[in-house]
Amino acid sequence: MGEPLAISILRKKRDRIRDTIAKYEARLKEAQADLAHVIAALRLFEIDSNADDFPAYVDLNRVFRRGETTTFCMTALEAEGPLDTRELTARIMRSKGLDEHDKVLSQAIALRIVQTLRARARRGKVDGTTRRKGVCVWQIMG
Repeated sequence: MGEPLAISILRKKRDRIRDTIAKYEARLKEAQADLAHVIAALRLFEIDSNADDFPAYVDLNRVFRRGETTTFCMTALEAEGPLDTRELTARIMRSKGLDEHDKVLSQAIALRIVQTLRARARRGKVDGTTRRKGVCVWQIMG
């Protein structure tokens, strides 16, 4: 015996509704992308001649010599004991005379520090497995 007519009609209706929702979701994603582009274009035309609206790209290769970040971090860890990434970032920025309140520069330096110390951790020189407030705490091994 075949399935009741009501079940087959409801299944077809379910499939049509599911397809309609998928189409609306695709159109919503397109509309969100269009909105983001319009906002970006507006931002370009609305800016003053204020240089702070467009932060410069950070090229840390011009700020630090080769191996300088590693040397600084290892020296600081030897002298002061365990330090987290934020503390190391603040110390290196202070020592170079950089603006500690510049969030873009601070984040770029912090990423450089993490990259440097993770390479040292793979070699067994430092330990960065503990965390404090979501940030690695680095210490010299042995």
